[in-house]
Amino acid sequence: MIGAALALALGGCSSAPKRPAEIFASRNAAERQLDLANKEADRSRYDSALEILKEVRRLAVSVDDPRLLIREAVTRGTVLYALGSTGEAAEVWAQALDEANTAKEEELAGTVRLYMAKSRLLASPEAAGAVLEEARQEIARMRAEKLSIAFGWTVVGLALKERGEWAEGEDAIKRALEIHEKNNYLEQAAYDWYLIASIRSVAGGYEGAVEALRNAIAFDRRSENTYGLAADWRALGDVYKKAGSLPESRAAYRRSLDIFRSLDFEAEADAVATKLS
Repeated sequence: MIGAALALALGGCSSAPKRPAEIFASRNAAERQLDLANKEADRSRYDSALEILKEVRRLAVSVDDPRLLIREAVTRGTVLYALGSTGEAAEVWAQALDEANTAKEEELAGTVRLYMAKSRLLASPEAAGAVLEEARQEIARMRAEKLSIAFGWTVVGLALKERGEWAEGEDAIKRALEIHEKNNYLEQAAYDWYLIASIRSVAGGYEGAVEALRNAIAFDRRSENTYGLAADWRALGDVYKKAGSLPESRAAYRRSLDIFRSLDFEAEADAVATKLS
């Protein structure tokens, strides 16, 4: 009784600091770690990303935060897919979708469906028409998840590329680029330009592809995305080779080779070296 009375007395004191309505320490820590994991994944440091995601998931479970659990699973599925564990990635995304539906997180559920749609497109390019329609529907339902909207436009662009609709595909990627540039997501903006270069190259627009890759390089330099830079220069070498500009192609390949070696990515470096032989 005395303790309760004392607590009430202290709580009612006008000089006592107001207690926070909600505490975010663990969630903020998880957000920082998730951001780091995404950056590691963007730079193809997948083993590092998975290690970081373990801590993200531990924190998300500890505070029972459905949004964090879903977003961690989205990234984990993406990393697993990149590592070739497509079946495990599908299971992780399915669990994330169940979590999103249970928590009534409709936009995050749409995000998960977009990742699943992209995986179907990559596995079966003939599914482009169905994926295109699904991605457009998901984008139309989204309001708050700006990065998911950008990802949706990326999926639309890739589907249109598979259908040979080059101009429309580039326009879709530029919709994603606009969001990434506005919010200073430099690595994602670089990847957008990389995809635009791919579309232009497939369509035979080599000069435009070179321009797009130069833009990708500029963004990857700003973010110090070393792996992205190596991939950009490798793609630039491929485009120059297609265009018949062999000296420029070799110079780009050498630049890519040096950057991959600076990362100790020997397999990638060896693959580029074969292009120079």
